[in-house]
Amino acid sequence: MPENSTTPENTTVATLINARWVLTMDSKQPFLEHQTIAIDKGRIVAIAPQGSLNLKALETIELPDHVLMPGLINAHGHASMSLFRGLADDLPLMDWLQNHIWPAESRWVDEAFTLEGADLAMAEMIRSGTTCFSDMYFYPNMVAKAAAKANMRCQLSFPILDFPTNWAQNADEYLRKGLQLHDDFRNHPLVRVAFGPHAPYTVSDEPLKKVAAYSVETNMAVQIHLHETAFEVQEAVSNTGQRPIARLHELGLLNPQLQAVHMTQLTDEEIQLLAETGTHVIHCPESNLKLASGFCPVAKLVAAGVNVALGTDGAASNNDLDMFGEMRTAALLAKGVSQDPSAVPASIALQMATINGAKALGIDDLTGSLEIGKAADMIAVHMDDVTCQPHYHLESQLVYATPASQVTDSWIGGKQVMRQRNLTTLDLDAVLSKAKLWKAQIQQADEHPNE
Repeated sequence: MPENSTTPENTTVATLINARWVLTMDSKQPFLEHQTIAIDKGRIVAIAPQGSLNLKALETIELPDHVLMPGLINAHGHASMSLFRGLADDLPLMDWLQNHIWPAESRWVDEAFTLEGADLAMAEMIRSGTTCFSDMYFYPNMVAKAAAKANMRCQLSFPILDFPTNWAQNADEYLRKGLQLHDDFRNHPLVRVAFGPHAPYTVSDEPLKKVAAYSVETNMAVQIHLHETAFEVQEAVSNTGQRPIARLHELGLLNPQLQAVHMTQLTDEEIQLLAETGTHVIHCPESNLKLASGFCPVAKLVAAGVNVALGTDGAASNNDLDMFGEMRTAALLAKGVSQDPSAVPASIALQMATINGAKALGIDDLTGSLEIGKAADMIAVHMDDVTCQPHYHLESQLVYATPASQVTDSWIGGKQVMRQRNLTTLDLDAVLSKAKLWKAQIQQADEHPNE
């Protein structure tokens, strides 16, 4: 068999895709032209120049004006909060959270809300090029059910807090339910489960110590909101004499299993500590901008060797789940913050949204780049449009000028979940209808609180 294929000649495979360009995100051969990708049993089995493969296929797809690239990885969000999109805008984080979002969650969040909110989020994410997302929200069992049905790859970081919510009453119950979810989906091909302690200011030492120990024992990842605002850090120093990162390091949580979200308040010494411990950073630039939380020093982190991935955060604080927009904002913001136009070039922004996200979630052996043997998690981006012409450098074009609406097709684990902008695993009309019903119910309650 050819070196660029793991399949013997004359074999019949599930799918052959002929694309004008292939952006592999493989450092050895990042951009290829006029290529064929062969998919079988959910995996990429060949990447070769068009016409060079002697393979048959059950389906052949022609993409003469498209870039075929890895699906984007949204490394942090709260999917079901899409049903709160626009509910409480233009407010600082703690006001937004304590006086609006937490009360709304207490009233409305249940299994049905979480399931239908996750469907709305996944429909938006698939249509904007995302094939894998990390979620931190209540009732993660319902998000797991929704993701499995929609054939969408995900990491579910089950929440852990000191105080009761609709899902659990205390830290021990959060942990018990989350570990049961991990056992239930241990061998699932698409769903992975991680610990999701909300933040240092909502989780005390004892639960965090348990998370650290369980993470080592089970090899499960940990995702936490960390150094999100200056107020968070100042309050921690005032109350404990320690910055939150120092506290987590003391508790044994800074390691390659940790996904630290936001990270807008960092000293040079803390950046070095993150690099030394292999801690991943999840950058959410648009949410941080909207809530005026601060600026993650991405250029410094990248220069120090820290793996930086991208997330949208939830639609209640962004207000979209568009990873193409997030790439653009991340690249532009890094230039402004560092006052260096070469900071976070397009190639780095693309890495942050693909292979870096896979590394952060611990699944880079499976996805994040188009390589033989990896899962066929791919999107096709139509480049023959007024928004995409002319294109001198495709990487720059994808980051700085291409809207997510140019994503025409999407595959997750070899299954086509969007075909020519039409979702194949989600009923979009039903998703929108349910979202409108939630809006009417929530709005009516807000307008008539005593009824």
